[in-house]
Amino acid sequence: MSLLELKHVYKIYGDLHALDDVNLKVEKGEWVSIMGPSGSGKSTMMNIIGCMDKPSKGEVLLDGVDIAKESSKNLTLIRRDKIGLIFQQFHLVNYLSALENVMLAQYYHSVPDKEEAMQALERVGLADRARHLPSQLSGGEQQRVCVARALINYPEIILADEPTGNLDDKNEEIVVDLFHKLHAEGTTLIVVTHDPEVAEVAQRTVVLRHGKLEREVINENFTGTFQH
Repeated sequence: MSLLELKHVYKIYGDLHALDDVNLKVEKGEWVSIMGPSGSGKSTMMNIIGCMDKPSKGEVLLDGVDIAKESSKNLTLIRRDKIGLIFQQFHLVNYLSALENVMLAQYYHSVPDKEEAMQALERVGLADRARHLPSQLSGGEQQRVCVARALINYPEIILADEPTGNLDDKNEEIVVDLFHKLHAEGTTLIVVTHDPEVAEVAQRTVVLRHGKLEREVINENFTGTFQH
């Protein structure tokens, strides 16, 4: 059974089909990129996979559970327990340190654990920046805090929306190499991106256009190593 499966998924706003009969499977431990021009349905798909929205029609199976049928309350719990979210805009609390921002994610899941949060920062190479506020961190460091925050509750899926969109080339490479390490550890990654170079690092690229799945491209030379 696939970890995630979309079956004939539609998202309809009046006459607009933001998603139009989309079918997709993601296996446990797979690294998938989602690409497409503005208005193609990428963000809509991310919101549905991330339990932040529900489809108008179709099934969205996560670990065999159709999340399209779950209540808003249950979707919040599923998102908390199974999905780690990383955004282009970092959404860090500006008056909390890097360590406290990671611990905040624990607060909504269980009990904050400083040692465990520090270990998450160590995984992304930021143990020495744990006490710094977001304003004292570079864009790349802030995004790595977001990765640590997404990892802290051991999610089934890391779902990243344009995670390198605000980064320079050097920090983009650092973040993508970090994704490579997470994938090597068995993490399932779904990365929404407009950057072909970032997309091509994944095992598979899904291309959306006008709400439809236009094509899928398998990376036959997959290594997970980023080449700028």
